[in-house]
Amino acid sequence: MNKFARLSLFAAAAIALTACGNKEESKPAAQASAPAAGAAAAGGDVVVKIGQVSPMTGPIAHLGKDNEFGARLAIEDLNAEGVQIGGKKVKFELVSEDDQGDPKIGTQVAQRLVDAGVAGVVGHLNSGTTIPASKIYSDAGLPQISPSATNPDYTKQGYKTTFRVIANDVQQGKALGEFAVDNLKAKKVAIIDDRTAYGQGLADEFEKAVKAKGGTIAKREFTTNTATDFNAILTSIKSTQPDVIFYGGMDAQAAPLAKQMQRLGLKSKLMGGDGWQTPEFIKLSGDASEGQYSSSCGVPRDKMPGFAAFNDRFKAKFNTDVQIYAPYEYDAVKVLVDAMKRAGSTDPKVYLPEVGKTQMTGVTGAIAFDEKGDIKNGAVTVYQVKGGKWEVVSTVGGPAK
Repeated sequence: MNKFARLSLFAAAAIALTACGNKEESKPAAQASAPAAGAAAAGGDVVVKIGQVSPMTGPIAHLGKDNEFGARLAIEDLNAEGVQIGGKKVKFELVSEDDQGDPKIGTQVAQRLVDAGVAGVVGHLNSGTTIPASKIYSDAGLPQISPSATNPDYTKQGYKTTFRVIANDVQQGKALGEFAVDNLKAKKVAIIDDRTAYGQGLADEFEKAVKAKGGTIAKREFTTNTATDFNAILTSIKSTQPDVIFYGGMDAQAAPLAKQMQRLGLKSKLMGGDGWQTPEFIKLSGDASEGQYSSSCGVPRDKMPGFAAFNDRFKAKFNTDVQIYAPYEYDAVKVLVDAMKRAGSTDPKVYLPEVGKTQMTGVTGAIAFDEKGDIKNGAVTVYQVKGGKWEVVSTVGGPAK
């Protein structure tokens, strides 16, 4: 009888453990513990998670960390401010993800943020990751604000959740193409792009603008966003003797491209977009950067109403210079929270309609969106490297003076 009793007890315990295991598996932990509208924290505060995605490993990790730092500074400032929404004090937490600049990983981390219960997302950095991830956020009803994705297709999809706080490539490509013909007097232009949504998209818009101004495309080539050897492409281009070579891509490729142009004796000016209007481009390319042109979406930093104070605090906290997009990332976080305040709710379903009604002045300037979610009056500034520094040449667009 004692043996039978012991066996019965073991069987009952096993059944109980199995039942507990099945119960735990029936509800994913992330979904159970992180409601999107905010969870109560110790002391009665409401915790609201905001997602941030950028490539924090790989060849443009310096740009990804720049974005993340901008978001972290915004979160720190909001928490120091003691924001109240709907009569409750809110504590913000940043949930940061690394998409490695890879579209497939981008969709994976987007789903991870949805499952983690974030109330909104700032990102992604690259157009190639931002666009596929946007469907996941749209399906979940999560507002998404990119500080840096410039491909026009991002906001052409018809989603109510997509916004950007920076000019798009229609504006940027047009400004660069017109500058090449009007200011540099280029008659023949060669184009290289990295075949990403950003690089190819910007190159397409640049080509349209050059042709509209009467310029000729002498050669169009493509590479990848991981290539570092451009000798074959440049040798092919050299025979056409272009006045300008345009590169659509990022600084990790633009720098070796500039150095190889110098070694091959190419006298053409190199031009590109915001992906390589960075301190890193000058650092990596050395004296080959001198005289080259690139643009950035936005007004010059000395014209940004809040950049000086932002820059001082950024450098003090992170011990590094701003690369490109950190101030836009900062503003994007603030836009989400401003919409929450006006809606009186941190629930995306409630505050999403307020994002599109934004009228605020951020670090980078005036922020308001059109019906697609693009920033209104987006500016584009053209720069040239002079004396080892980017110097402003001209600015197109921006808020009316």
